[in-house]
Amino acid sequence: MSFSFHVPTNLVFGQGAIQKLHKQRLPGKHALIVISSGKSTRANGYLDIVQDQLTQAGVTYTVFDKILANPVLDNVMDGAACARANGCDFVLGLGGGSSIDAAKAIAMMAPNEGNYWDYMYGGTGGGKKMKNKPLPIVAIPTTAGTGTELDAWTVVTNEETKEKMSGGNKNTFPVLSIVDPDFMLSVPPKFTAYQGFDALFHSTESYINNTNNLMRDMLALRAIEAVGRNLATACQDGKNVQAREQVAFGSSLSGMVMSVDNLCSEHAMEHPLSAYYHEIAHGAGLIMLSRAYYTHFVEHCPELHDRFIDMAKAMGKTDAKEPMDFVTALVDLQKACGVDELKMSDYGITPEEFPKFVDNARSTMGILFKLDRLKLTDEDLVKIYTESYR
Repeated sequence: MSFSFHVPTNLVFGQGAIQKLHKQRLPGKHALIVISSGKSTRANGYLDIVQDQLTQAGVTYTVFDKILANPVLDNVMDGAACARANGCDFVLGLGGGSSIDAAKAIAMMAPNEGNYWDYMYGGTGGGKKMKNKPLPIVAIPTTAGTGTELDAWTVVTNEETKEKMSGGNKNTFPVLSIVDPDFMLSVPPKFTAYQGFDALFHSTESYINNTNNLMRDMLALRAIEAVGRNLATACQDGKNVQAREQVAFGSSLSGMVMSVDNLCSEHAMEHPLSAYYHEIAHGAGLIMLSRAYYTHFVEHCPELHDRFIDMAKAMGKTDAKEPMDFVTALVDLQKACGVDELKMSDYGITPEEFPKFVDNARSTMGILFKLDRLKLTDEDLVKIYTESYR
């Protein structure tokens, strides 16, 4: 039950926390502010608020606004070039998990030569070691989902090779994260659900993997409780600050979970979906797979039954006695959030692609299959994809 817990991020959390940004010890004097290519960060005033806070702190900035919903390799390389050209000495990710993940990758490449994919492990990655430390990173999420504000990891897609892979190291933890639910009140219900389920699955996957970790167990169950009991309210009443705050807390806890432990194979199985079909939000892909995925583990891994009951109770099904009660609670939450009818076929996916997805998942995220408590064969994976398909 031993563990090593290292989260070197200064977290400032709670309603109104953004107004404390200028009082924090910032890691440089010229920030590259990384935001999405969409309109919401500007339209909702979030960028203006952050810029004002930086000005109060005596920090200048350059805005890089090219990030897609699933950040891609070209975003990273263009952002790194922008940081170098403007003399930026730290990177500030403002937005959803994609913007913050991209900020981390940009921070890695700004002081290093070559292509980001040269430094990726797995798939077609070059496996090189970076010579220079990344620029410092500040994270300000406007969604509650990835927990990337409290972990070192980033996920980037190589559009040319259709690979979606994780990167990062001990130097890509944000030095500062500001988590303010006021910045999340405008997220539409559909995306609130996608992001919330991503946070939930970070903790559920970790809780059933093959490690034994007391710290992970504590953090994961509390995260499952915070998200599982409040996500439906956040979807149905987006202005409910208390629900937003609880889901944000669960998301940040899930980032801590991934700092002390890791996931298992549900995330690996999703990555090919959104790598081949960019319009699939990561959380949506996870939702589509989740019922069949967790049912498979309930049916074939009796040693996890108590853990499934634990998770069902954490989600609010306090009378849970059977492991399938977790799957029931999960489906009930998806219905309450209005995302239970998602279909792979609506995005153009066909069952003939499932073997290709299996190969892609094992090539790019093979480490996560090693963390499964139940060994999954290629036939098992095709079966899960097939049972998830509509």
